[in-house]
Amino acid sequence: MRSQQILLIIGGGIAAYKSLELIRLLARDGIAVRTILTRAGEEFVTPLSLAALSRAPVHRDLFSLTDEAQMGHIELSRAADLVVVAPATADLMAKAASGEANDLATTTLLATDKPVLMAPAMNVRMWQHPATQRNLARLKADGVSFVGPEDGAMACGEFGPGRMAEPPAILEVIRSLMGAQGQLKGIKALVTAGPTHEPLDPVRYIANRSSGRQGYAIARALVAAGAQTTLISGPVNLPAVAGARLLSVETAEQMLAATREALPVDVAIFCAAVADWRAESVAEQKLKKTPGPPTLRFAANPDILATISRGPHRPRLVIGFAAETQAIVAHGKDKLARKGCDWILANDVSPSSGVMGGTHNRVHLITARGDEEWPELDKAEVATRLVARIATALQGAS
Repeated sequence: MRSQQILLIIGGGIAAYKSLELIRLLARDGIAVRTILTRAGEEFVTPLSLAALSRAPVHRDLFSLTDEAQMGHIELSRAADLVVVAPATADLMAKAASGEANDLATTTLLATDKPVLMAPAMNVRMWQHPATQRNLARLKADGVSFVGPEDGAMACGEFGPGRMAEPPAILEVIRSLMGAQGQLKGIKALVTAGPTHEPLDPVRYIANRSSGRQGYAIARALVAAGAQTTLISGPVNLPAVAGARLLSVETAEQMLAATREALPVDVAIFCAAVADWRAESVAEQKLKKTPGPPTLRFAANPDILATISRGPHRPRLVIGFAAETQAIVAHGKDKLARKGCDWILANDVSPSSGVMGGTHNRVHLITARGDEEWPELDKAEVATRLVARIATALQGAS
């Protein structure tokens, strides 16, 4: 079986130097890379560097007799499993959005029948310009996936969104997009993530410190394993997961409605930190400051995990999370029994753990057979390990 192949198009921006590291990471993963270097890109990286790292010729000219004789641009556009544009400059995005084909890069993008991933890189004002945002919306509507841009300092001295995503982050999205042949191909999955915001009045709400990182990592791992994934997310400050269907919600009631809409699925993972209570009535106008504190009456929110676990369209595998500050395993086992789910991942979210909003997690996998403590792992590693266990469980049940 041939190795997976990437066609990497390198635009003309200072971030082009990151393409060299991306090629190195792809090669480490056993993914073959062919490159197209634009004329503007040649101002920042050399063909020799690209050829040395990719161990393949660098393509630059649409009218090259040698390139067209050996591998024409049509074949070049379709031989890869995925086309990646990094950096995707404002100019390249504009040309791709309008369907221009006046050089090798744009002609290849127009001729390809493979998925396309763009990693934008440009000045913050260029990124925020209405024209760029229109092009972004047009490309997304055409099915192009995006990673980044990130916030940060730029070569021009300004600060804000526009920095190209770092190569490891791009590699993670590439893995997700190329995971259609994974262990969970043909499986439908659902993940809830992030907090819920329960309004008190038009400007105030009850929330928690959940960042959504763990749920988003699980969604990425599911996509990478080939699962058809729906991500139902409360308010977070995270980029969308490439390859997953995103349903954005705010309240617990909205999350339950979106979950029901997404059914039936084979596996459902309830990672969201759903508020247990909501205000019994939401003030139509801002609550004004008074001499004494206001009296608030609360009502219970729907129990999403229990509702789906005991509902008519129950998935084959239902997994919940238990965020606890003490007696982690005991409370996790109690939750497993009360909710009627198959697994619980219980994690310590006490202030000293740094888990809530952090980048790492330490969980206990609790099932009817007992509990298993996992070491402290990056949330992406927790997701990878969980998805591997899901694949084993579903394959054993089929």
